[in-house]
Amino acid sequence: MQGNFKYHNPTKLYFGEESLNYLKDELVTLGERVLLNYGSGSVKRSGLYDEVVAILRNGGKTIIENPGVMSNPTLEKLHEGVRIARDNKVDWILALGGGSVCDYSKAVAASVNYPGNYWNEFWLGGHNPADGQQIPPVGCILTMAGTGSEMNAGCVITDASKNFKLGHVFDSRLMPKFSILNPRYTMTVPLDQMKAGIYDIMNHIFEQYFSGEDDNTSDYIAEGLMRGLIVASRAAVKNPQDYEARSNIMWTATWALNTLIKCGKSQDWMVHQIGHSIGAWTHAPHGYTLASVTMPYYKRAMKYGRPKFERFARNVWGVNTAEEGLEALKNWMLEIGLPLTITELGANEAMIDDIVSTTNIFPAGYMDLTAEDIKEILKESL
Repeated sequence: MQGNFKYHNPTKLYFGEESLNYLKDELVTLGERVLLNYGSGSVKRSGLYDEVVAILRNGGKTIIENPGVMSNPTLEKLHEGVRIARDNKVDWILALGGGSVCDYSKAVAASVNYPGNYWNEFWLGGHNPADGQQIPPVGCILTMAGTGSEMNAGCVITDASKNFKLGHVFDSRLMPKFSILNPRYTMTVPLDQMKAGIYDIMNHIFEQYFSGEDDNTSDYIAEGLMRGLIVASRAAVKNPQDYEARSNIMWTATWALNTLIKCGKSQDWMVHQIGHSIGAWTHAPHGYTLASVTMPYYKRAMKYGRPKFERFARNVWGVNTAEEGLEALKNWMLEIGLPLTITELGANEAMIDDIVSTTNIFPAGYMDLTAEDIKEILKESL
């Protein structure tokens, strides 16, 4: 392994069809007043909301509800959640939903006891809460696989007034205290959301794998995750009620972004940065925005990191050349029904300058990008 790193992940996972039974055990160590964040009502229609509320009430908890967390949580909604948490003096936060609800809950936890402008400090400034700041613990009950938010400290928030979507990865204090993962819960999401989540997982792996270094342990783990995801995705698209396939997708999502495979890697998160900006302007599902720029982005990266792309071709797809590896990737994406262009998401050439203007540019593994490079990638993605 190259480089120096620290690895610490404090999140406890409960996985499987009986995982919700363990929620009562976690309640023993948590305070009385819980902020329950959830989305637009699918958890109520499925019956999961009633199950969770019953467990919380039997555990003696006072529930403060905050429904309506959207798929791309907005800064306005964050302000609302912080106000509710402060007014009700909540002790801890429970996210009931997909990765966006988990992200949002961590964002509220980071912000509720910060006295200043938390958007400027944490997201625009990239800082973490001070060592002495009180951070209410977060628990997650996950209903969609994709983001890995159940076992990391990432929080993506959108300033809708400026079409500006921005993520910040906090330190380990913002990792959930526990997460409950029942693959059955993911079977209620629409097929498009499942597909978008699958590609979000794959791209999380890519952006740690194609990063400028070849670290055998991290890379072999990443390759195994990719191969497993390809097999499970094909089965799940064919039969969305395939429990084994859905469970493997859910488990892969967690390990794709819980900080394990980034060890020893510089990482390249520019597909995510471009995808965030596309999503802010089109409101397309996050995984679809990533898919839409994948081919032009990685064809460009291949010119600078050919040996790694050849390894990817051999070890993931069983083909010989870097070009064949990207072609195999493209064919898999088409097979499971992913969009390959931004046009499919509602974007057009007239929007490109706006998308570029709201894209954060970071060091990018094999290549460093300029705004002009991003514009070219987007034009190739039309």
